[in-house]
Amino acid sequence: MGRPLAQQLVDRGVYVRGSTTTTEKVDVLRQDGIEPYHLVLDPGFSGGDVSSFFQSPILVLNVPPPRGTDDVRAYHRRQIDAVRAAAADGDVEWILFASSTGVYPNVERTVTEADQPPGIPDALPGPRRSTGVALLDAEARLMKDDGFATTVVRFGGLYGDDRHPGRFLAGRTNVSRPEAPVNLIHQDDCVGLLLTLLTQDVRDEVFNACADTHPTRRAVYTRAAEELGLDPPTFDESDTTTGKVVDNQKIKTQTGYQFLHPDPLADLNT
Repeated sequence: MGRPLAQQLVDRGVYVRGSTTTTEKVDVLRQDGIEPYHLVLDPGFSGGDVSSFFQSPILVLNVPPPRGTDDVRAYHRRQIDAVRAAAADGDVEWILFASSTGVYPNVERTVTEADQPPGIPDALPGPRRSTGVALLDAEARLMKDDGFATTVVRFGGLYGDDRHPGRFLAGRTNVSRPEAPVNLIHQDDCVGLLLTLLTQDVRDEVFNACADTHPTRRAVYTRAAEELGLDPPTFDESDTTTGKVVDNQKIKTQTGYQFLHPDPLADLNT
C-alpha cells in the first residue's frame, strides 16, 4: 500500500520520503522518485537516518503488529512509542495510521466506528486476535498524543496487484464459517482513500475502509481460487456461525468518496 501511494503523490509533484525494511528495495524507491530510507523497528529504530526521515509535516504510518511475538501488544507498543518519540523530535504535525478491521471482535452484527473507540476493547466485547488488541492500543496512544494530529483508517483485508484472494485459502480443507461475510478492500481504494483524506486535510478521525458489499467467504474464495486455476477450499458445513459486517458509510459521507471496487465478488467475475 505504501509504495503505490507514494507513486501517486510523486506524480502530483509532492516530495516524498519512503522507508523500507529491506536494503534491496532502496534503489527501487529511488527509481520511483521517492527519497529512500532503510529503517527497521525492532522495536526501536535501526538502519538509516531517523531524524532526517521525520523532517516532514505528514507521516503515513503502516506498522502492523508482528505475528509470533510472545507479547504482541507490548512489542507493538514499543514500536509505536519509538515512532511517537521520533515524530516529537522531528517536524511531524499529522499521522495517518493504517489500522485494521481486526480491532473489531468476531461478532455477528454490523459494526461502526462508534461501536469501538480506540483503546477500549471492552466497549465491544467478543473474541479478537491479539493483533487486534495491539492495534486498538496503538490507535489510542497515537490519538492521545498532543504533539500531532492523528487520523486512523481501519482497513479491511487487502487485495489487488499481487495480492489475489484466490491464493488466500486455496486447497485448504474444513475451512470455518463458510457463510461469514468478508470485509475486503482493493489496493486502488486504499490509495484513493488516503489521497482523499490528505487532500481534504481530514484530521483527528477514525474511519472504516472496506468495500460496500460483503459476500460470503464461500462465494469469494471459491470463485477466486477457480479464477487462478487452483483447487478451491472446502468448508465445514456444520459451522453456521457468521461474523461482523464492517460499515463504511462514515468515510463516504464525510469525504464524498465513492469506491472504485465496491464489490469484491464482481471483481472476480470480470
